[in-house]
Amino acid sequence: MGAASSRLEKALGEQFPEGERYFGLENFGNTCYCNSVLQALYFCVSFREQLLQYYANNKSASDGEENMLTCLADLFSQISNQKKKTGVIAPKRFIQRLKKQNELFRSYMHQDAHEFLNFLLNELVDILEKECKANKETPQNSSSNKSSNGPINGQPNGSHKEPETTWVHKCFQGILTNQTKCLRCETVTDRDETFLDLSLDIEQNSSITSCLKNFSSTETLNAEDKFFCDKCCSLQEAQKRMKIKKQPNILVIHLKRFKYIEQLGRYKKLTYRVVFPLELKLMNTVDNSDLEYSLFAVLVHVGSGPNHGHYISVVKSHNHWLFFDDETVEMTDESMVQTFFGSAQEFSGNTDNGYILFYESVAKTS
Repeated sequence: MGAASSRLEKALGEQFPEGERYFGLENFGNTCYCNSVLQALYFCVSFREQLLQYYANNKSASDGEENMLTCLADLFSQISNQKKKTGVIAPKRFIQRLKKQNELFRSYMHQDAHEFLNFLLNELVDILEKECKANKETPQNSSSNKSSNGPINGQPNGSHKEPETTWVHKCFQGILTNQTKCLRCETVTDRDETFLDLSLDIEQNSSITSCLKNFSSTETLNAEDKFFCDKCCSLQEAQKRMKIKKQPNILVIHLKRFKYIEQLGRYKKLTYRVVFPLELKLMNTVDNSDLEYSLFAVLVHVGSGPNHGHYISVVKSHNHWLFFDDETVEMTDESMVQTFFGSAQEFSGNTDNGYILFYESVAKTS
């Protein structure tokens, strides 16, 4: 990596962002699923800043037990405080903790990056909520409540308040509204649910915009799927649709590239071509506001099937695109993103497909 990292420094030259660090992560035997997610999260600037703030506020707490949050904070702090600008770091402590915490990730088998991302974010939320609750139950700690959970910044679009909103929620959480309309009395029932990412079904030769439209399309509930209407006090035919009520600051989109095929009795990878834009507008919102998002990371699954393959990530940092493949970090071009859309032909040799997309909200200029 020595020659490669010096090449990266030379390539960026005077444009190398001040204070930034570009480090590869060592692979401990099929841990590419973890490394690719960690790189995407590291370059999610709002998340990284909150995590480093958490680390600064809690590193003196010697009695605190090690958990996924402390290990991740320690790893991010290690990277950001490196004297060198580029290099390789071994996330050994984090991987050991992950395997201890969840038996799913203990084997050397190929793991799913989306499952890992889901587990990690939910685990961080659980830890922060427990810490917040513990602080509230200890009166003498009331003055330090804010520090243990990092700085709390209000959201520009956050009129809806959830109990114990952590900074992980503030980065990634949105709210979906499940709207069901009874076709007899026309009463509309709204049910809200939170999400940290959106999982979208995909079709051949489609786009993220069309996948989002399908996600919010109206579905008729009839026959055995009838809806129990509280007003009619009986099962009725109804129309159901999902809309986004509160848009997250960081929108994480998971493309469902692994589909169970009953005839085969196993999962198959869909290498479909799904175009994802560098700039995205969310149209399917309750209030019809079209918040704009900018793509800053793509997690790519390389390989023909769900049980084998490799993960890499392509990340945008300070207007430069970088390619992360475990220990390797290289400069790349914006056009490389297009090579991960997928294939228009089913039996093409291109198996490097965008799997998880990270978009950040863009403040509108008046």
